[in-house]
Amino acid sequence: MYAEDFSAAVDFLGTSEFADRERIGVLGICGSGGFAISAAKIDPRMKAIATVSMYDMGGFSRHLYGKSLTLAQRKQMIAEAAAQRYVEFSGGQTQYTGGTPHEIDENSHPIAKEFYDFYRTPRGEFTPVGSSPELTTHPTLSSNIKFMNFYPFNDIESISPRPLLFVAGDEAHSLEFSQEAYSLAAEPKELYLVKGAGHVDLYDRVKLIPFDKLTQFFTQYL
Repeated sequence: MYAEDFSAAVDFLGTSEFADRERIGVLGICGSGGFAISAAKIDPRMKAIATVSMYDMGGFSRHLYGKSLTLAQRKQMIAEAAAQRYVEFSGGQTQYTGGTPHEIDENSHPIAKEFYDFYRTPRGEFTPVGSSPELTTHPTLSSNIKFMNFYPFNDIESISPRPLLFVAGDEAHSLEFSQEAYSLAAEPKELYLVKGAGHVDLYDRVKLIPFDKLTQFFTQYL
């Protein structure tokens, strides 16, 4: 569904009067970077693809950071999610998982602190109508497990000769995803590191976001 959103946007732009359907590029940030890659593999209408602070939600779900999740732990998570489907199908209570912590302290993990600073403060907090702050950023257990079957980097080389740009902070905990995608992609491709930037910094820190690099990339290839 997330990847389909990119193709749906191309549908709209490519049939509009204000866009040239032969010059449509896409930009995916964080998890949407992986979704953009997945969409571009089967949608050649996307002529240039850039990602910023990309997350491979499939790889992260299967392995966690630094591939720290064991196979036994993964199977346990899958079993719990499968059992939860029975609960929800029978009208039971929905179970939520993961997401951004609601409280942090000096002992909290640095990554938890980083996401808290964005998603739990006015900097980036948003609560959709009908939801609550207690639920935002928390996926359901039964749906989140589907990411384990998501492999956006498989066949990424087939995007060539359309160009790929991977932008990441050189201090980002997510850098491993951009590095992996870059190593697997075919030319033309570029991995561009932003000095002194973390993962969330490139969401909204306008003095760190390399607007000039992104502009140059899309101007050159579109």
